[in-house]
Formats: sequence, structure tokens, C-alpha cells
Amino acid sequence: MKKETLEAIVVALQEGCTPVLPVEEFACFSEEATAGDAHKGPETLQAIAATLTPADIPTFQRAIRAIDEGDLAWLGFKVVFDSQAAVTNVDNEVTKKYGQQGSADGQPLVFFCNDAKEIVASRPYSPRDTFQMKDVTRGPSMHNDQFDGLTWASEPLFGKVRVWLLGASDAAVEVAALANHVGFHVIAVDYDPAFLSPERFPEAERILLHGGNFTELANMPARPEDYVCVLTRGHMFDPEACVWACQNGVHYVGMMGCSGKNDRVRELVLEGGVSEEDWQRVKRPIGLKFGAKTPAELAIAIAAELVDVRYRQRYSQEARDLHDAHLGR
Repeated sequence: MKKETLEAIVVALQEGCTPVLPVEEFACFSEEATAGDAHKGPETLQAIAATLTPADIPTFQRAIRAIDEGDLAWLGFKVVFDSQAAVTNVDNEVTKKYGQQGSADGQPLVFFCNDAKEIVASRPYSPRDTFQMKDVTRGPSMHNDQFDGLTWASEPLFGKVRVWLLGASDAAVEVAALANHVGFHVIAVDYDPAFLSPERFPEAERILLHGGNFTELANMPARPEDYVCVLTRGHMFDPEACVWACQNGVHYVGMMGCSGKNDRVRELVLEGGVSEEDWQRVKRPIGLKFGAKTPAELAIAIAAELVDVRYRQRYSQEARDLHDAHLGR
């Protein structure tokens, strides 16, 4: 989400105009994200934009502050397709009770919610609205179609974690699809265009190296918050990939391979100028341990580990303990 987009919305509302909510910025309403959904689409976003008034300015101002502060926060949308059902539908007999009222009203709403469960909205909301508004922090919400007459959507105000896949191996192809699906920005790197093709990596950013090796990788900067998966084909360029990840000080780096191969890679990595301390930061073998063998199975293990690393990076131990206690773990 671009701060400038939110600032332009605020200016439009201050001037009494209908703001522009670009689908590119509010991707939860894109054709791709809403395919097969009868109640959400690009036209829904424009209909919601037309309902906004100066009363909604504080919602967008709070979103701007969240971006400035690096807060884990979302802009959420209540989408109403049957006003009467949205208001009169009461809780079912299975889930927790939230009173005898459905939604507070039958009108669409844009609201702010952060991970601390702070809500900012232009109109009052019912206890059940509160339940579903807080649920956007699961991003996207899990209970968005639980009740009749309305549904929900949300857009994060923070950027995606970048995952570098060094090597266009078959495992990398599988990891790219899964990592993209669970909300990472995937960057696939290789020197062979036949392996690093749009067909193999349709949703990843692709970087083609020259010279038939990974030498050019040294000229590319990574960010401290990035993740790196070393998945070079045949493990031939694992040492160069590990050296690059360690020298860039990325948050996470993992490498495939058995202990025997890793011992030789260690020697080459240390020869490349990496300290033993930094080498020990390399997770090897990469991925959660549960008996995965095929590229697809290995990708599940790797993607699961990426999700776990991201969870631990974003949340304190106290917050994780509370989450586990809430789920009865």
C-alpha cells in the first residue's frame, strides 16, 4: 500500500469529492483475487468509494500513521449485498454468541484495524461487526462469509517479505508457487533462461544472471529483512549463494542438502570470507522436518518454515504465547 494513495483519498474527501481507490493498491478487489466470488470484484471497490464521506477521513489518516510507524495494520471493508439480512441475521448455534443483532447497519464500511485490535471507523459497529473487523488481522479474514447478507475483505498496510530463491530448480518452482500464495514477494534467480522461464515462475520476479554462473549475484543488494532459500540446481552454486546471503546479513537463509554435502559447502563458504558464526546462521537442511522427499513435498516444508520465521519475526514471544493459549495449543 502506497502512502501517497491514502493521502490522495484524504484530500479528495476534504474537498468533498469521490476518491479514487485503485484496484492495483486494493488488490483484494482485483479480478484475480475475487474470481468466482459473486459479491466482490473491482466494481465493488468503486461502489464503496462512492459511499465515502469526510467522516471517513480519520480512518485513512490512521492508516497513514500506521505506515509511518511501520505498524502491522490493515484497511478493512465491509461489503453488504443484502442489507436486511446483514442486520437481522443472528448468530448460529455452533459459533460463539455475539448478541441478538447482526451487523450494526446495512451499509458498506471502510475501517482500520491493527494487530493490537485498535479499530477506527466512521460509524458505530455491533459486537459481531467487531468480531469480524478484528478478524482482518488474519489477513485475509477467515470468517468473511460466515453470516448472511455481507462479506469482508482487507488490504495490508505493510509490505510483503521478500524471499530470494537462488536457483531455478524444480523445488524452487514449487516453493515459488506456495510462497506467493501465502503472501511473500518471490524473487527467483538463475543463469539459465530455460529454467527461469515465465511458465515455471509465472508470479515471481525473475532475475537472469549472465556468464553461466552466479558471479553477478555479488552485485545485487539484499535487505536485512529479506529471506534467502539456496536451491541451486545440482547444488553447484550453493557456496556462492550462501556467501552472498551471509555477507548481505539477511534475516533468514536456508540451504538444501545432506550433512556430507554441507560440510564441503562450509569449507568453500569460509574460504569465501564468511565467518563461522555467520555460517552457523544458515539453516540446513532448509524446511521443517516431517519426511518430505519430492520437490513438491520439500516445498511444503520450506514454505511452512518461511511462514514460521515470518511469524516469529513479527510477533513477540508474549504475543505468540497468547495466540497459542487462545487456540488451546
